[in-house]
Amino acid sequence: MRQAADSALDERLRDGVARVGRADLLVGIPSFNNAATVAHVARTVAAGLRAHFPDAAPVIVNADGGSKDGTSDVIAASTDGLPTITGAYVGPPGKGSAFRAIFEVALELGVDACAVVDSDLRSITPAWIDRLISPIRGGTADYVTPLYARHKFDGTITNNVAYPLTRALYGLRLRQPIGGEFGFSPELARDFVAGAAFGGANVWDTDVARFGIDIYMTTTALVRGKRIVQAFLGAKIHDPKDPGADLAPMFTQVVSTAFRLAIANPETWRDGRGSKPTEIVGSIDPVEPEAVNASVEILQRKYAAGRAEHQRTWDQILAKAVPNRVDDAAWASIVYDFLLASKQRPAETQRYVGALVPLYFARVASFIDEAKDLDTAQAEALVERQAATFEKMKKALVDRW
Repeated sequence: MRQAADSALDERLRDGVARVGRADLLVGIPSFNNAATVAHVARTVAAGLRAHFPDAAPVIVNADGGSKDGTSDVIAASTDGLPTITGAYVGPPGKGSAFRAIFEVALELGVDACAVVDSDLRSITPAWIDRLISPIRGGTADYVTPLYARHKFDGTITNNVAYPLTRALYGLRLRQPIGGEFGFSPELARDFVAGAAFGGANVWDTDVARFGIDIYMTTTALVRGKRIVQAFLGAKIHDPKDPGADLAPMFTQVVSTAFRLAIANPETWRDGRGSKPTEIVGSIDPVEPEAVNASVEILQRKYAAGRAEHQRTWDQILAKAVPNRVDDAAWASIVYDFLLASKQRPAETQRYVGALVPLYFARVASFIDEAKDLDTAQAEALVERQAATFEKMKKALVDRW
């Protein structure tokens, strides 16, 4: 087993690995003060493993961020007697550090397939576990991303950056590249730990240790040429956040990671044009997602404050002035301008993405205004239109690269 200095595992996690010894399947649950929701998640994971993989040797792994509400104890008491490892990860506080510990446990136990699920899910079902793990175990995929029905105002970072940018750069239509629930092979777990998509650089001192982890995993699978499928999981009902009130730190961590990965791997995306659909596992059943509140007033107020703070940076980076309404083309141009600026001055990436946050608020406010009277399918068409715009404008990005 790795020495503690090179590991994200605390003594409890290491003792759990020694106790379990070997497993076929692993489902990881990262957590921080999730006692109110995590029992349902743990019970459902256990039910899914028992129902769909009765002949396998499974393990459930909880990597916790120092919860004060007994989250790990709740998980241990909710897994229906299945082998369970709980403990605290070692490293910077964040979801990515928890995932790093889960990856390490998977490698130590020699599992055949892995999955991770969020700890605040209210809509998880046993079928999720089947759809995330079966393609990996069956040898038909190396990486599984989720495909959800989400409310039109949920997932604003996904809709406006992660999805269109990933699709345009890497040429695969992965609708939820930062969805939270994933299946992956042990070979990819090794790549994740090693920082393969960053050329082996120490990713665990970056935003990958925080909310950059999901885009890091998905992009690693893309640049390593892995087989990827999407698993339809129905509605995602969790603890949603108002994009104006809550999402600035997450946006910064996700987008700075996406930019750094694009800068590190231009040979994997510069020559590609257009995009291909991705195979979907499971039938797509009609479902109406739970409503999510979004305050345009907060978004507009934060954009105005950000403009006062970041105008000088905008003037240095942007090819065109920011319009009153940030439509698809304006937004794609803005994102590409900031990616180019980050390529030219990599040490400034974090600061540049911080200056992009208010423009993201303006884009989301414009989207909400356009989608406010639309149903889910019509709003989804707007997201697809925006992704197509990113694709069309990629050539200009490459020409300037």
